[in-house]
Amino acid sequence: MLSALKFQRTSRHFSCPRLLHKSAVEVQERPAPEETITSSFGRFIHLVHPGHLVHRSKRMILDSIGVGLLGSSSHVFELALQHCQQMYAPDYISSVFGRRHTRLSPCLAAFVNGVAVHSMDFDDTWHPATHPSGAVLPALLAIAQMLPGNAKPSGMDLLLAFNVGIEIQGRLMRFSNEAQNIPNRFHPPTVVGPLGSAAACSRLLSLDRSQCSKALAIAASLAGAPMANAATQSKPLHIGNAARLGLEAALLASRGLEASTLILDSTPGCAGFSAFYNDYLPQALPSPVEQDPRFLLEDQDIAFKRFPAHLGMHWVADAACSARELLVNNVGGFHPSMIQNILLRIPLSKYINRPFPESEHQARHSFQFNACTALLDGEVSVQSFSPAFLDRPELLSLLSRVQVEHPQDNPANFNKMYAEVLVTLTTGDVLKGRCDTFYGHWRKPLSRDSLLKKFRANAGAVLPGERVEAIIDAVENIEDMQDCSHLTMHLE
Repeated sequence: MLSALKFQRTSRHFSCPRLLHKSAVEVQERPAPEETITSSFGRFIHLVHPGHLVHRSKRMILDSIGVGLLGSSSHVFELALQHCQQMYAPDYISSVFGRRHTRLSPCLAAFVNGVAVHSMDFDDTWHPATHPSGAVLPALLAIAQMLPGNAKPSGMDLLLAFNVGIEIQGRLMRFSNEAQNIPNRFHPPTVVGPLGSAAACSRLLSLDRSQCSKALAIAASLAGAPMANAATQSKPLHIGNAARLGLEAALLASRGLEASTLILDSTPGCAGFSAFYNDYLPQALPSPVEQDPRFLLEDQDIAFKRFPAHLGMHWVADAACSARELLVNNVGGFHPSMIQNILLRIPLSKYINRPFPESEHQARHSFQFNACTALLDGEVSVQSFSPAFLDRPELLSLLSRVQVEHPQDNPANFNKMYAEVLVTLTTGDVLKGRCDTFYGHWRKPLSRDSLLKKFRANAGAVLPGERVEAIIDAVENIEDMQDCSHLTMHLE
């Protein structure tokens, strides 16, 4: 069976404007489609221009590359890579994070690099809750290498397409109040991620307005995965599939595949995207030509994680570190035997309430594990989730002393939640640590130095120092890059 890219090259019906943009052939514009919410999204993707860029996205790109490079050393990434190499015909075009002599077809490279970005739950988080970058960036990097030399997108092209993919995800999630909270049905990157990827890829491929709308509709048919696979090795596949399926949707749309023209509209009796949210109330996007758009990222910053775990863990870890600091300052030291019991006051969210995690992925989704690790070590780090740290007797002893409460004023919402850790000592004294906003949250964003420190640690675990610095320089000056595929040379 031919790979997606081989089919692209041989099909006479494939139509990608980016491949033709230097041709002298004039193509007559199609009649303007009927104005619907779905078509307004297609118009936005097609017409938005570089003047609308949001430069916070550079931080997101750099962080995603870093966590993806570190993730290329994970077991789940290795499984995904082996699957792609063994089960699909090779088409050696697109790079794989951290693997210098490995190439895959563009769609599979988008998949496996997406898995890498989310393999340790170290990637960025937005509000409403989703992981936006990993669903978009791997697909765009794969396209950059897929396109022929006379149609290579620039760094500015990639940056704009990335922002389009982020924006579409944010707009869709703001059509539902239900999406504001930590999810319990669908994992958000599997719902909005494929559409964000499809939008970004459609933009980078220079698809027309109708094709952009169809790409969203095709992606909607490929969207959705249940929360039950959180805290397992299957969860990283959610990001990989979002990147891959969005790219496939854009390629299918470019070939003329038909799809619903009302997929984002609210149509009684025939659910489109509203199938994912019970309170879905969509609104049309204004035309970028008629009204200068303000990107959501300009007002809603992103959260960057300091350690590889579910975002909620950062509240409880910081609260536990505060309680530990009080103990050390009052007593002059710390030992687990000083503690009689530990009370966590945290939001009610079943999939991150795991008293005795049995794997690294469960530990990344356990309030109890992260609180006890922070109490024991004074921090949570990449190494905290290694087998040697997971099975420590002193950690297991602390876990056995943990109780939880779910205060009514502590909702499962990344914009409103808090965490309290109350440590009762054997002396009867009670020490309390509380965190309302951790360092790295959008209300308290990482400094440039902190973000670069994280990136260097992550990328440096896989790449030599000179290539790490080359990536930083390339991303920070990406708008000056004539051929954005040159970025991928440093990622292998």
